[in-house]
Order: sequence, then C-alpha cells, then structure tokens
Amino acid sequence: MIPKRKKAGKLGVRAAPQIRSAGHLQWIRGHCCAACGTAGDMLRGKIEAAHVRTGTDGGMGLKPGDNWTIPLCAHHHRDQHQIGEAEFETIFGIDMKAIAAALWAKSPHRRKHPAPAAPATTATA
Repeated sequence: MIPKRKKAGKLGVRAAPQIRSAGHLQWIRGHCCAACGTAGDMLRGKIEAAHVRTGTDGGMGLKPGDNWTIPLCAHHHRDQHQIGEAEFETIFGIDMKAIAAALWAKSPHRRKHPAPAAPATTATA
C-alpha cells in the first residue's frame, strides 16, 4: 500500500513569531514618556508606543513584537529613530529593553499571549 501524499505548506508564508497586541499598545500609551516623564502635551506631542529594535525579536524589515514597546512622547520617539537607540539610551540614562520587559510583565494584556522567546544575544570576544 502506498502512503498518502502529505500536503505541502505554502512556501514562504508562516505566522510571525512576534506578539501583536492592540490592547497592550493602548495600555502603553496611557503611561508617561520614559525619557522626559511628561504625560504628553502640545509641545512634545502625544504619547506613542515606541518599539525597541536593538536586541529584540525584530529583524531586517521586521517590526519587533508589541511586547517590546515603551511609552515615548512624539518628540522623543522621533529622537529615538534619528539618533539611534544606543545614543538615545546614553543621553537619557535609560535601558529601553529593561523598561519594555518590565511593562510587559505588568501589562494586563500579556495573559492573552504565550510567553515570548528571549531575544538572542550576541557574544562578543
């Protein structure tokens, strides 16, 4: 007897491993800016959920999961992209990845998602 032929999966199409949570993003926007502490105003702009890219589950052309977000006013969100994350963290004395992880741990929306895999770390010699 010949075994059944298995059905081939769609090539190049797979579920993104990143967490997507509109509720979590809205919850993040309810916090003060992680850089300056403002609650959003006419000068600095509204609070936005800024994705932390360095050392997270994003990639080339792939936005990181929503669990890797921090609250930034529009002004500082722009700065984050313009000067780069490493320089941004140095200037403001913050650890964006640690803030994002702490916020995700407290988020009321995290229970709706499986635990994210820890981002890969690169070893340096």
